[in-house]
Amino acid sequence: MEYLYIKSLHIIFVTTWFAGLFYIIRLFIYFKEAEEETLLVKEILQKQYQLMIKRLWYIITWPSAILATFFAIWLLILNPFWLEQGWMIIKLVFVLGLFIYHGICQIMYNQVEKGILKYSSFGLRIWNEVATIILFACVFLVVLKNTLGWIFGVLGIVGISTLLMLGIKLYKNSRKKNSWGNK
Repeated sequence: MEYLYIKSLHIIFVTTWFAGLFYIIRLFIYFKEAEEETLLVKEILQKQYQLMIKRLWYIITWPSAILATFFAIWLLILNPFWLEQGWMIIKLVFVLGLFIYHGICQIMYNQVEKGILKYSSFGLRIWNEVATIILFACVFLVVLKNTLGWIFGVLGIVGISTLLMLGIKLYKNSRKKNSWGNK
């Protein structure tokens, strides 16, 4: 019974961690796009976005990352044989990638705190898809647990990612066209 509670808490905090990572990038995009507004509107929007970003980052995202990790370690202590499974080793590599992703988001957060974000809104939209790829890969690995299944799953997510990036590119071109039409 203890295992099921710990597993449930791990899943909850992984979910809230990803929610925080997905939303933080959206807020970074809004912060960046506010630079295109008039000075007064830019100052008001960016101040509000900085507050929202800070609360999301330190009240939801970081605590969720810490608690998801805590419960993951607890699960591994209860089931040390998982560390002998190929799927778990590969999943842990993706989790390492997620921590690197989180760390780069921390760098972006630090830039926003200084009022400067050195990434374009388009680049941030692409960056947001990296977390999606990691999420898909981890879910396929945990659910399918076999080499062939997760390979097809990861290939599927690469295909979906390619479609997402094409969609983002089309969206960017559409926005550019519409902005020309409105002037």
